[in-house]
Amino acid sequence: MPQIPFSQLPPDARVWVFAAEQPVTGAAAERLLDAVDRHLATWSAHGAPLTCAREWRDDRFLTIGVDQSTANASGCSIDGLFRTLRSLEPAIGTSLVGGGRVLFREPATGEIRAVSRDEFSDLAASGRVGPATRVFDPTVPTLGAWRDGFETEAGKSWHAGLL
Repeated sequence: MPQIPFSQLPPDARVWVFAAEQPVTGAAAERLLDAVDRHLATWSAHGAPLTCAREWRDDRFLTIGVDQSTANASGCSIDGLFRTLRSLEPAIGTSLVGGGRVLFREPATGEIRAVSRDEFSDLAASGRVGPATRVFDPTVPTLGAWRDGFETEAGKSWHAGLL
């Protein structure tokens, strides 16, 4: 029973959040999710199947969760997931693996934007973003933390240091 519905993962499930630099929609999103589902259907660590799930949100965020009560994801199994996602980047037309970007909702339009940390600080200095700006924290380690704080106000997250 490796892949389950995302809603059935426990709050302490380990999660990895991958944020697309650009929106992924239509055929590109279908290709991404089909490939991810194929990978998760056979995902294992040291021969033990991983009980896992995925969530696709806002045409930007792929969250993979593993219930580690039955088997822990290993370094090799996590590397395999990263390799699979990186191999899909040319086909979907954007980066999924990599960091350094700040993703936030444009206050005026609600559109999700990806900028560098320096650009986000510049936007803060100009008053275009502030403590109430909705930001996304892809560093959340567990499903409970994802549910509670993946999308939050900049002033209530590590993003506050960039304001």
